[in-house]
Amino acid sequence: MRASRYNISTTKETPADAEIVSHQLLLRAGFIRKLASGIYTWLPIGLRVLHKIEHLVREEMNASGALEVMLPVIQPAELWRESGRWSQYDDGLLLRINDRHDREFCFGPTHEEVITDLARSELHSHRQLPVNFYQIQTKFRDETRPRFGVLRAREFLMKDAYSFHMDVDSLRQTYDLMHQTYSRILGRMGLDFRPVLADTGSIGGSASMEFHVLADSGEDRIAFSSGGRYAANVEMAEAVSPPADEEELSAMADFHTPGIGTIEQLSRFASVAPEKTIKTLIVKGSQTPLVALAIRGDHQLNPLKAEKLAEIAAPLTLASEADIRQVCGCGPGSIGVVGLPIPVIADRSAAARRNFICGANRDGYHLRNVNWGRDCQIQAVYDLRDIEQGDASPDGDGEILIKRGIEVGHIFQLGDKYSKAMNATVLDDSGKAVVMSMGCYGMGVSRLVGAIIEQKHDDKGMIWPLNLAPFHVVIIPINPKNVEAVDETVEAVYGELSARGVEVLIDDREGRPGPKFADAELIGIPYRIVIGERGLAGNVVEVTRRDSGETRDLPVADAVDEICQTIAKA
Repeated sequence: MRASRYNISTTKETPADAEIVSHQLLLRAGFIRKLASGIYTWLPIGLRVLHKIEHLVREEMNASGALEVMLPVIQPAELWRESGRWSQYDDGLLLRINDRHDREFCFGPTHEEVITDLARSELHSHRQLPVNFYQIQTKFRDETRPRFGVLRAREFLMKDAYSFHMDVDSLRQTYDLMHQTYSRILGRMGLDFRPVLADTGSIGGSASMEFHVLADSGEDRIAFSSGGRYAANVEMAEAVSPPADEEELSAMADFHTPGIGTIEQLSRFASVAPEKTIKTLIVKGSQTPLVALAIRGDHQLNPLKAEKLAEIAAPLTLASEADIRQVCGCGPGSIGVVGLPIPVIADRSAAARRNFICGANRDGYHLRNVNWGRDCQIQAVYDLRDIEQGDASPDGDGEILIKRGIEVGHIFQLGDKYSKAMNATVLDDSGKAVVMSMGCYGMGVSRLVGAIIEQKHDDKGMIWPLNLAPFHVVIIPINPKNVEAVDETVEAVYGELSARGVEVLIDDREGRPGPKFADAELIGIPYRIVIGERGLAGNVVEVTRRDSGETRDLPVADAVDEICQTIAKA
């Protein structure tokens, strides 16, 4: 491939709306162009990378035994009403459209309904199970705030798979197989990643796991053990119970705290560490109108954990100030756990405290040396807080580290949420109709492009692994006096590399070498070969590796052999 006949459209300027490195580099390197908010055109060089990622994903899915299908992008509303999700997607993510007959459709953000409809018409006997169908398809989710380029686009390319089973044991086997498959996919991309326990969210199901590429720009915070294999999204990570305080109980007493309404203010005023205080939050209950949640002062309530409790109304809703004053007799800044006429649920760490400080349920007053059992009662103790760096790991091996991650994959054990609602059954060996169990396995193909760049770049541009790079090698001829000798060597090296399966770009554009070098580094081509008259006088060419920056002069034959051998191992 010759650059003079290829659409190399790099820019030096960084677009003002590009907030993170991958978005900036994809635009600067001419991989994508913005058409509308969250909607991008893929240019030829970017599409080469996208196709390579797609091919790698397809290879591993096929190796797992999954069967590829292609499902419609446009989906009829009837299927979504049948599953019960048409009304649940009122958050704006669902792009709804009407055809000329005023029949309602949506542009598919996901394909659970469509695949379940296919399964109930194609699968009839238990002998056809288990089966795992997958596709690589365009999706559309009408994000309220598209950002970060391809990492949170409205239109994107996704691999999604759906498996069907006779029972939960079979589902778990495929779930484990997909876990292994996703790990192989990301491993082949050379990524530092973590599979983490996650919430099932709006998709539903009994269990799920996210796959995160570690990157400072990631929107998700993940917690993992420093010594073991435990990893979870911070929303799901278990905060283990600390040892109970053993200090002697002291006499409870109130004290005046004028104008004190936050833990930070209280800690300074009373000269105590925040962990010696308890903050009380009043929320809407499911079995009683209001419930009090007690959290240690230095900890943060985890809303997802709280709203999963049977005692708490979902979604989690804080009580109004009027409700708080009616029940507690004070404003939000003075709430305490002593004498509350509503159920009190404590976080594990809060329940382990002795002689703590909390509000006195009187404006301008707090209580010191409060103790559970003696001064106030707990109805239940749960894990209610966000896990924090340095906490003991739930698996007992090491302590918790917290890093940011970009979610690139998510696997679910759906169970019968969709198959039951849509009556997707097969006959068992006795002829009885049995509702199938389902699994769901998604991976963001276009999102992976951005995630890889976030982890593999430097101040010069992208650093692509060999198996995903748009080209393996760029050959840059140096403007020679002896044009014929340089051209002959360029063509010979190009021909030999191409014959051995190496993807080569010859930068034959007019102009100085410097901008060509900069473009090659920006695009992230793994090998650069510079062929010039000076080197040829010594029968050598200059070979530079993009990842290490190492530059060496090598005989032509040695350079070709080394590059081919390295690529063959990739």
